[in-house]
Amino acid sequence: MTRDPGSDITQSADDEADDFGTPQRPSSEDSLAHRALALLGQHRLVTSLQMHELLSPGSSRSVTSKALNGLREDELASYTILPRSNRLRAWHLTPRGARIVTGWPELRGRTLHAPASSTEASLRAAHTLTGVRSHLAFLNNARERDDEYGPLDWVPEIAHRLPDTGGEDKLIADAVLYYTAVKPRRLQFRAFVEVDRATMSSERLARKLISYARFHDYTPQPIGRRGTVADQAAMLAWQRFYPRFPRILFILTGASRQTLHRRINDLRAMASGHPLVAQMARQIELGAAILEDLEEHGPTAPVWTPLAGEAIRRSWMEL
Repeated sequence: MTRDPGSDITQSADDEADDFGTPQRPSSEDSLAHRALALLGQHRLVTSLQMHELLSPGSSRSVTSKALNGLREDELASYTILPRSNRLRAWHLTPRGARIVTGWPELRGRTLHAPASSTEASLRAAHTLTGVRSHLAFLNNARERDDEYGPLDWVPEIAHRLPDTGGEDKLIADAVLYYTAVKPRRLQFRAFVEVDRATMSSERLARKLISYARFHDYTPQPIGRRGTVADQAAMLAWQRFYPRFPRILFILTGASRQTLHRRINDLRAMASGHPLVAQMARQIELGAAILEDLEEHGPTAPVWTPLAGEAIRRSWMEL
């Protein structure tokens, strides 16, 4: 799917196949390879099994393997062997592959990076692949529900400017997801997603909420001008990108359930205890869930703990 970041309108990427800048061949195998390249450009690192789930879960895995190996033969993609994984391959673009997909409609506005070596790819694997796991939990659930959410509707590492205070000038979300529920009525959702593998302190994780609260209230001022009445009515920074401020979802894994629940409680404490975050929480839906629960039950199951109000678990759409 392609999408203008400031619009809810989507259209099929297949309608733009002639704009991709590479020779177009009619076979379904080439179409699969094309989509695999786009996914590697979007998600940066994807295991063989994850790629199969993203591309063609109803077909034989050999079909996906053939497409990936074809890309490797053409020097458009390569792989690294993940440590302690029984030789599991994690695929990524080569520099040549990154040059080819730059400017494709599916990836418009994205900055593409190809790892310089298999070692570099391996070093970024744990967090990146956990993000793809989280995306697949939403994708598989959407397929079961016949909702509109595709392999490219999870956009990793979205950066936005913050006001020049607090020693942090950017908010970098692990991902932004775009999701349209079809039943019982058509509803469009956006969400900032933070994927936590319990590798940072619980306090540092909770501080992410302060960054989101700063972005929520940020109105950029023209350089060299003091605030005026007209400036106060200027567009908030987030309104340049989203019709409505996205809800904020934390997905936690990598520790015992007891530890993860403590981290969720720390997020709730930040949402109620910090004035700026508490103000945002009155307007924006905030929730946290354990990744393994999403994979077992689906994100629309009552597995999300709201970060404000009563801690009664619910669907991410009902926060």
